Amino acid sequence: MSSQRRTRAVLGLLAVVAVAAAIDGAYAWRQHLWNESIVSGPLPPAEDKEVPVQVRFAEAHAQADSGADDAALRLYRSLEGDSPLGQAARYNSANLLMRQAVVVQAGAEPGKAIALIELAKEIYRDVLRVDPSHWDARYNLERAQRLLPDPDEMDVAPPETRRDAERAATTMRGYSPGLP
Repeated sequence: MSSQRRTRAVLGLLAVVAVAAAIDGAYAWRQHLWNESIVSGPLPPAEDKEVPVQVRFAEAHAQADSGADDAALRLYRSLEGDSPLGQAARYNSANLLMRQAVVVQAGAEPGKAIALIELAKEIYRDVLRVDPSHWDARYNLERAQRLLPDPDEMDVAPPETRRDAERAATTMRGYSPGLP
């Protein structure tokens, strides 16, 4: 291979690497701008198709922190399809429902909290079906179960046996099979 041909091949390879680095740099810069917008404050509307799901998740979290629970729940529900981020959205929406249930339960009509707790327990179970090792969801499900046990768990009790009932082992006669 001639030196001129080798130089052209190296220059072509360098041009391809430079283009790939420029594309990667532009992508990294765009991610940096999104991260800055999450940290600094006003986020673009979540309905915008160009907004990444991570920004929508951050918006839902900000809504939940500001007390706009219904808006946060709607945003979390819109993210449930994405698998890794969807798990976190499901878990956060269940936590939000449990917070609402505790507030409602402490209020004038505590019976309205039952539906919120049941919904939160179902979402925790969904999270655990996908990832059984999600210990935070397991713990929160246990806490929800303590607030409102499932009806079938309340009915599970050992059957009552009479004290004077005969048992087969005590009333059997001794029998020897004739072994030496």
